[in-house]
Amino acid sequence: MNNKKFTMRLIEASIGDIDLVGGKNASLGEMLQNLKPLGVNIPDGFIVTSEGYFQFIADNMLEQKIKDILKVTDTENLQELAHCGSTIRAYIQSGVFSAKMEQEIWQAYELLIGVENMGDIGVAVRSSATAEDLPDASFAGQQDTYLNIRGRQNLLIAIKSCFASLFTDRAISYREAFSFGHFNIGLSVCIQKMVRSDLGVSGVAFSLDTESGFKDAVIINGSYGLGELVVQGMINPDEFVVFKPLLKRGYCSIVEKKLGDKQLQMVYGAAGEEAVKVIDTLAGKAASFCLNDTQILLLSKWVCLIEEYYSALKGKWCPMDIEWALDGLSEDLYIVQARPETIHSRKVSTCITEYKIDEENRTSKVLLSGIAVGDKIASGKVHNFKGTNKQKIHEINFNAGDVMVAEMTDPDWEPIMKKASAIVTEKGGRTCHAAIVARELGVPAIVACSGATEILSTGMEITVSCAEGDRGLIYRGIIPYRKYEHDLSNLPQVNTMVMMNIGSPDIAFRYADYPAKGVGLAREEFIINNYIKIHPMALLKHAELNDNELDDYIRRLIVGYADEQSYFIEKLSYGIAKIASAYYPNKVVVRFSDFKTNEYFNMPGGEYFEPEEENPMIGWRGASRYYSTAYKEAFGLECRAIKKVRETIGLDNVVVMIPFCRTVDELLQVYEVMEEFGLKRGEDGMEVYLMAEIPSNVILAEEFSRHIDGFSIGSNDLTQLVLGLDRDSALVSDLYNERNAAVKVMITNLIRTAKQAGVKVGICGQGPSDYPDFAQFLVEEGIDSISVTPDSFMKTVIAIKEIEDKLLSY
Repeated sequence: MNNKKFTMRLIEASIGDIDLVGGKNASLGEMLQNLKPLGVNIPDGFIVTSEGYFQFIADNMLEQKIKDILKVTDTENLQELAHCGSTIRAYIQSGVFSAKMEQEIWQAYELLIGVENMGDIGVAVRSSATAEDLPDASFAGQQDTYLNIRGRQNLLIAIKSCFASLFTDRAISYREAFSFGHFNIGLSVCIQKMVRSDLGVSGVAFSLDTESGFKDAVIINGSYGLGELVVQGMINPDEFVVFKPLLKRGYCSIVEKKLGDKQLQMVYGAAGEEAVKVIDTLAGKAASFCLNDTQILLLSKWVCLIEEYYSALKGKWCPMDIEWALDGLSEDLYIVQARPETIHSRKVSTCITEYKIDEENRTSKVLLSGIAVGDKIASGKVHNFKGTNKQKIHEINFNAGDVMVAEMTDPDWEPIMKKASAIVTEKGGRTCHAAIVARELGVPAIVACSGATEILSTGMEITVSCAEGDRGLIYRGIIPYRKYEHDLSNLPQVNTMVMMNIGSPDIAFRYADYPAKGVGLAREEFIINNYIKIHPMALLKHAELNDNELDDYIRRLIVGYADEQSYFIEKLSYGIAKIASAYYPNKVVVRFSDFKTNEYFNMPGGEYFEPEEENPMIGWRGASRYYSTAYKEAFGLECRAIKKVRETIGLDNVVVMIPFCRTVDELLQVYEVMEEFGLKRGEDGMEVYLMAEIPSNVILAEEFSRHIDGFSIGSNDLTQLVLGLDRDSALVSDLYNERNAAVKVMITNLIRTAKQAGVKVGICGQGPSDYPDFAQFLVEEGIDSISVTPDSFMKTVIAIKEIEDKLLSY
C-alpha cells in the first residue's frame, strides 16, 4: 500500500526541501516561517509535492513514453521539438489522479479556503521545479502559473497543466542545453490564496540593479492588475529605485521614479468567461504612479529583509528576484514569490567589460530608442516577428546572429532567442521576459521600443547599442564598435584622490565598482536638458505666455506629478540622487546649472526668457543668473532639489558648486538666495565649492577662500579666458591648450594659495582626462583631487602612480 503523503502546508516547507517542493515553494515556506513574524506578508497555501508529480507520472505509465519520444527527437530542430513537446504535454494533461491523491488535494484545498468559498475565492496555481536554483543554470520562469482558479475540477486541471509545463518546448530545450536529465528534475505545485491585485497593483522587485549589478539598490517594477503583464512584457511598467543603506537608516531614499504607460491591466474574468482577461487601463490611472512613497519604502524594506535572510542562510551575498502584489480591497502588500537572482550574483565584480562606438557622427543614423537591457553592442540582420503565430514558430527561418524584433517575446520562443545577436521589443520593462532571457543569454536587448515592428523590416542591417546609458539606441547599418576589458584588481593604489566626472544619472551605477573616491563634477544642466526637458522659467510662467502649444507640451510633461514645481524639483532631485547614491558616502560635487543664453534659448519655452548675446560664453551664465530677478525663482527650484537630496533622501555626501562666479560680492549674493530657499553653507555639514575657471578666481583666491570649502579648477573655461580665445571657434582652436605655460602658472598659483588657506583644491576639467602628463603636472603641484571621465580613469590612475613613485624616489 502506498503511504506517501502528496501534499503539505506551505508553512511546513523550508529551504532544505527543494527536492520535495522545488525552489519557489521552499522559499515561500522558509519566509512564512521566518519572515512573516518580522512583518513580511505572504499568502497562505498548500503544496502538491514532487513526489505527487512522480507518482502521477507513474500512475499513468508516462515515463517510458516520454523517454521514447525524447530519444528520437532532435531538439535542435524546432519542428521536431514542437511536435515532441506538444505530444508529451498532451500525455500528461490526459492523465488522471489516483483517488488517494485527488482526495488529499481536495482536503488541503478545503482547509485553505473553506468548503463554502470554493466558487467565490480564487487561488493561484504556481509551478515550482526542483532545479530552479541550481548554481549552473537558472530555471526560473520555465514553468507555468495559473491565476484565479475556482472549484475542484478546475484546480485539478490547473495542477496537471503545471505538471505538463515541465515539458514546454523551451523547458526541454533549456535542459538539453545544460545537460540536465529530464527525470532528474521534478515539479511541485503551490496553491496559494489569491491576493486581489486584480483590483490593486502587482509587479516584480530585485534587491540589486538588474543592469549594472549595483548592490545597494532595490529596483521595483509595477503596474495595475495582476502581475503577469509585467512579467510577460506586455506593458511598460512604472519603475522605482530605492537606495538601501539610507532606507535602513530611516530615510525616504527613493532615488528614481519613472512613469510607465501601463495601458493594459489583467483582471478576473466574469462568470462564464476565462479566469482572467486583459482590459484597457483607465487614462487617469495610467497617468499616475501605481505605488505611493509609503508603499515603495515598505516593499523595499521587505526586499532588504529577504535578501539579508537568504544571504545569512547561504553564507554569502544572495540578491533576490521577487514578485509582489498589493490587494486592492485591503490595501495590504504581499510577497508572492522570491528566488535568488542568477546573473549578477555569479559575476566577478572586479572584471569590467566596456563596449564603445567611436563613430562621432552616428546620431544621424539613430532609428529608434527604448530601455536598454545590459551594456553590450551587437549588429545583425533584422528578423521581424510581427504577426507570427507562436504555434508556427518552428517554421521560421531564423539564422544565428539575426536580431529578433517583436511586439513582445513569448516564452515558447526561447529556443530561437538563443540564436539572436540582439532582441528588440515594442513593449515591456527591465524585468519582463525578454529582458530576463537576454541577460541570461548575454545579449543586448532594447524593450519598450515604440514603433520597432513598423520601422525595422526583415533583412535590414542594424546595430543595437545598450552601451550608452539607460536608453538603448538602434542605428541604421553595421557600425563598428570596440570591446575593452579591465581588471580593476590590477589598478595600483595612489595617494591622490581620483574622482569621476559623471554627466548622466543613467550611467552612475555602471561605474560604481570603479575605485573612484567620489564624483568631482556632476552637471545639473545634463539632467535639466535630458530629464526635465523644459526651460525652468517657462515651466513656472507658461500660463502667462498664451502659448497653447507650450501649455500642451508642459501638461504632457508633468503627468504623474502634482504641479510644475514638484515636477522640476523631483526630477532634478532624482537625477542628482542616483549619482550621489552610486558613490555614497564619498563626496559628489554637484554644479548648479551653467547653461549659456544660447543653450537655454533652444530649450522649449526658452525664447521667451533668454536675451540674444554677442558672446554667451562670457555673458549671462552661472552665478550671475542665480540672484537675478529674471532667474532667481528657477534657481530656487535647484536649491530645493538639493535640499531634498540631502535632507529627505539623506545623501549628505552632496557638495554644491557655484560656477562662473566673477567676484566675491557676487558669491555672497548667491549665498543670500541659497539661504532664502533653505540652503546654508555649514548647516548640517553642507559644503560649497567654487568653480575656479575665471582669472579673477585665481587672482582673488585668498579672498574667495574665506567663504568656500574648496576650489574645483575648470580648466576648459580657465584656458580660454587666460589665453583670450573662444574655445568654440574653429579659427583659433589650434591655440587652445590646457598645458600652455600661462594656464599652468595660473593653476600653480591657485593650488599654492588654496593650500596656504587650508582650503581643498581639485580639478574637474577635461585636461587630465585627455593628457596623462597634465595629470602628472597636477600631482607634482600638490593638487588634492583629480576628476576625470570614466573612459580615462584607468590611464589616469596609472599615470598618477608613475609620478607619485617618481616623487617618492627624490
